Parts: sequence; structure tokens; C-alpha cells
Amino acid sequence: MLNLESYKEPLSLDTRITKLLGCKYPILQGGMAWVAESTLAAAVTNAGGAGIIAGGNAPISYLKEQIRICKEKTNGKPFGVNIMLMSTNADELAQLVIDEKVPFVTTGAGNPGKYMAAWKEAGIKVIPVVPSVALAKRMERSGADAVIAEGTESGGHIGQNTTMCLVPQVVDAVSIPVIAAGGIADGRGFAASMMLGAEGVQIGTRFLATEECQIHENYKNLVVKAKDTDNAVTGTFSGSPCRGVKTKFTKKLQSMEKSGASPEDFEAITVGSLRKAVVDGNVEEGSFLCGLIAGMVTEITTCEKVVTEIIEEANVILSRPFVK
Repeated sequence: MLNLESYKEPLSLDTRITKLLGCKYPILQGGMAWVAESTLAAAVTNAGGAGIIAGGNAPISYLKEQIRICKEKTNGKPFGVNIMLMSTNADELAQLVIDEKVPFVTTGAGNPGKYMAAWKEAGIKVIPVVPSVALAKRMERSGADAVIAEGTESGGHIGQNTTMCLVPQVVDAVSIPVIAAGGIADGRGFAASMMLGAEGVQIGTRFLATEECQIHENYKNLVVKAKDTDNAVTGTFSGSPCRGVKTKFTKKLQSMEKSGASPEDFEAITVGSLRKAVVDGNVEEGSFLCGLIAGMVTEITTCEKVVTEIIEEANVILSRPFVK
């Protein structure tokens, strides 16, 4: 249950997450595949947050280059690498972050237990993304330094639990710091996450609409123009639901699901679709992944402005007396 004693003093943005990572603000940028590279990660880190480079299935030589570029741009400030544990290059990437002395890693789509000892020995902080209380507890037992409790509001592959329901349950279940993710785009979402017991947030969709984000302009424009209902989930029947902007392509995928298309046919049409969105801006065949919060993103701005506005707004909200 919630410890009300902790609310007798004003909430502080100096949390266990800022201490753990050495960042000014407890804001992590999501490790979005094909999106999160050195330019975006460095911009978020330099704005006071913690940027993340997405590993995905990218070539190790490319990722090594991205890590080194980010080091140069951040001048010793913290940034991380996201490792999708189901990726074919997960073993190589797990070793690369050790070799390159990456400050922290976030993980998804699996259990990082086999790498934990080596990462900890190298001084790397490990922060898995979890969609459930059970997995959060298992990650704590494995030695995770913190967990990211990600609700179904997020973009990309999603679980079923909402952020508002998931975060406080995870906070109650583990003793390590919890970072909230899914449906957070401004100071209100940040403040709400802190009130739920989180000690930081991870934000993806808001950073898509930034000058430093290297995605195609078509992608940025789709996010900026999106309304609250311009969102679609595909892949549910295959057991791998994925959230993105509603397009002709998502309608085609949903139609295939309704007609009982085989998983093989579904996979065949979706392979490479994220790259087609990010690199080519192909609105006919691309998967433009983003969260439900896209309707709140109305302009393309800088990462520094995003971080500053979130913190300034959250400071105002968190300093309000709720009871007079």
C-alpha cells in the first residue's frame, strides 16, 4: 500500500533515478527501433534527461559508431542502449555495451538474466522494460537496478495493462526504483507518474516530433496531425500487438486479421515496414509506430524545449496544495 509518510515533504525531481544514472532530470527517451540513434539520444541527454540508442537488429559496426558519436556529443553525460533480447544480435550487443563502457542498458522482449553478471561487473546499470508485476519482481531478483513499467498506451509492441493501473502495482511490488512509461507527453503526465509512485518517466512519442529526431518528415507530420482517435493496434491475433498511427496500411493489416490470414502472410507484409516508415516515409507500406498520446503532440520542436517544458509544468503541478 502507498506510504503516506513520503508525501509529507514536497516531491523532488532529485530521485533515485537521477542518482542512479547521473542525469539532471528523471526523464528517459524511449529506445525506439530505427528511430533512437545518436543525434536524438545526445540531444535528450544534453537537455538534462537520459537519451537511449536503440539496438534492434542493426549491425554491430553501426551501433558501435552510434555509441561513439553519442559519447563525443554528450561529453561524459549519461546515455544508454536499448537491447531487444529476441534480436539475433543480442549476444554481440550485450558484449558491445561492455566494450564501449555504456552507462546503462534498457531491455525488452525477454529476460536479461544471462547477461546480468557481466553487465554488473562492468558497472553498467540495467533497467528492463516490464508489462506486469510478475516480470518486475523477477527482474528485481535477477539484479536489475530499476524497472520501466510500460502501459498499453505506449507505441510499438504493447501489453494489456494501462500505465495508471500498472505503475502503482509495480511500485508496491518491488523495492528498486520504478520508471513509468506509456501515454506521457507533458508535465501533467510526469506529475501523475510521480504521484503514482514512479521516480522517473520514459517518453517516446513526444520525442518523435523533435528537430533532432532523424525520422522522415512524413512520420513527424503524421504524429503532429494525429487526433486522439487516429491510433490503431495490429497483430493482436498473432500474440504480438503493436500500436501506431492509423493509416491505410494498418487498416489493411486489421482487415487481414479479420479475414483469418495466416501468421506467415501477416509477417510477410509487415517485415521491413518500420524501416519504410522511418527512412522512406512510405505511408502506403510503413508502420508509423506511436503511442495514444499523439493527439497531444501539436508541434515539431527541440528536445531541450520538450524536456524544459515538462519539468517546468511538473514543478508547478507538484507544488500545488491539493487540500487547503
